[in-house]
Amino acid sequence: MNSNSIKNFLFLVVISSFLYSCQSGNGRERLPEAEAEGYKAPVPCVIPSDKLKYYKDNIEDFYQKYLVRSGFNGGILVAKGGCVVYENYHGFFDLRKKDTLNSHSAFHLASISKTFTAMATLKLIQDGKLSLNDSIQKFFPAFPYHGVTVKLLLNHRSGLPNYLYFMQDLGWPQHQYCTNEDVLDYLIKYKPAGTGRPDTHFSYCNTNYSLLGLIIEKVSGMSYEDFLKKTFFIPLGMKDTYVFNMARDSARAMKSYDYRGRMEPYTFLDQGFGDKNVYSTPEDMLKWDQALYTNQIFSKETLEEAYTPYSNERPGIRNYGFGWRMNIFPDGKKVIYHNGWWHGNNTVFIRSIQDSVTIIVLGNKYDRNIYQAKKIAEIFDGGRSISDE
Repeated sequence: MNSNSIKNFLFLVVISSFLYSCQSGNGRERLPEAEAEGYKAPVPCVIPSDKLKYYKDNIEDFYQKYLVRSGFNGGILVAKGGCVVYENYHGFFDLRKKDTLNSHSAFHLASISKTFTAMATLKLIQDGKLSLNDSIQKFFPAFPYHGVTVKLLLNHRSGLPNYLYFMQDLGWPQHQYCTNEDVLDYLIKYKPAGTGRPDTHFSYCNTNYSLLGLIIEKVSGMSYEDFLKKTFFIPLGMKDTYVFNMARDSARAMKSYDYRGRMEPYTFLDQGFGDKNVYSTPEDMLKWDQALYTNQIFSKETLEEAYTPYSNERPGIRNYGFGWRMNIFPDGKKVIYHNGWWHGNNTVFIRSIQDSVTIIVLGNKYDRNIYQAKKIAEIFDGGRSISDE
């Protein structure tokens, strides 16, 4: 190779490296996203520097005052219009090993998992494979509670009893993991008392989403995990998100801890899915959030159904849609959110729709201050506060 050829070769290497660095951002996120089937890169957004500084300073203030001081162990991400304005990680993946948390550390989402179950159900409805008015007997003929529909599972108006309590009360062996099928079998065999007639009032109940998990499997012909992977995780580039499986993941999954830092053991209730057991990261959850602003997966009509309040027997701004809690203010502003709590995991996922503000806080060491993350919304909306559950 002569000297001119060498110069040309080196020039091409430099240009290629430059173009790659421009496309890949920090060298970790862009390339995997681009490879994800069906992924649409987010529209570039710009926040004025003075606004960005105001947001960062105030969120840092909250972070230090409410989280770090209380021994926070987890990750926080706040975005505006899809632009990350604040992201931080504090503590350890494993408190015994002192291995630092990072943006790839997947947390147990606890009840935020319900947002995936609800939207998976609505995707099947959108595709014409399921109906909101389908009775549960259509899928499980021996189901003994009549008048319960898919819609009433989604909005927690079924009146069914909560399996978190009745499985133990009815003698389920504590040394044996309980599956979704076991929950269904106990409902059929024992018919434990519920909370009232269907569609008379809101009653938050994990049984609803355990059953929805089974319906998703029956209708799709796939496992719950595979359906979520095919429909959401892979298309959206959610590379660090998965559905927990006890046999496969119990050794590698992030553990949780009580407020003193003592590890919370698995219990007989840790095998189920639908109501919990999706693990994810703040960055992946932002991808989930952003997908819900587009028609990439869902139609406008489907999203409107998900965000409609269905329990109006009591006045007030709090309500529940399909898999989403919400605050609806007198001026029409709507905040969509879900919190989670399972063992030592506390989680918050807040979406202020009109302001396009996203607040994600995931922790694996019990800390009620995590739920104070709603205060961050006030930074973007002149002091308007979000009501608790």
